[in-house]
Amino acid sequence: MIGGVSVVLALLAQVMLVNRVPLPAGGAPDLVLLAVVGAALGRGAAPGAVLGFFAGLLVDVMPPSAHLVGQYAFVLALVGYVAGRGAGGPVTTVVLCVLMAPLLAAAVGGLISDPRVTMSTLTEQVPVTVVYTLVVSPILVWLTAWGRQARFST
Repeated sequence: MIGGVSVVLALLAQVMLVNRVPLPAGGAPDLVLLAVVGAALGRGAAPGAVLGFFAGLLVDVMPPSAHLVGQYAFVLALVGYVAGRGAGGPVTTVVLCVLMAPLLAAAVGGLISDPRVTMSTLTEQVPVTVVYTLVVSPILVWLTAWGRQARFST
């Protein structure tokens, strides 16, 4: 329940605040991704994948949306699963998921011939988004996982 609420709050903050602030280099942190990772860290792989799927569907239908419905649902479901499984520790898991999500989204976009996926997007926008997301990640993951101890599947 708290994971779902944190995802909805992160999505609203993303759309209403973060996307409207002109940050240097034209990027913005991905708050929904961090909310999914934080919730999955405390709940496990299966709940993380389910939460990631529904969070991705919300991202897919929230305006402005210029991609196919289900694209981010797939990406965030995989990220939620990986975050729930863990990758050596919470910090390593967050860094892995933050690096994995935009590259996986670009790969899926390339597979479905999304015209927005170009080499300049991969070399200019993705690194900026990754850096901004990593800068914000300690605060948002702590807020999302607050009161829960990280569980890692072995």
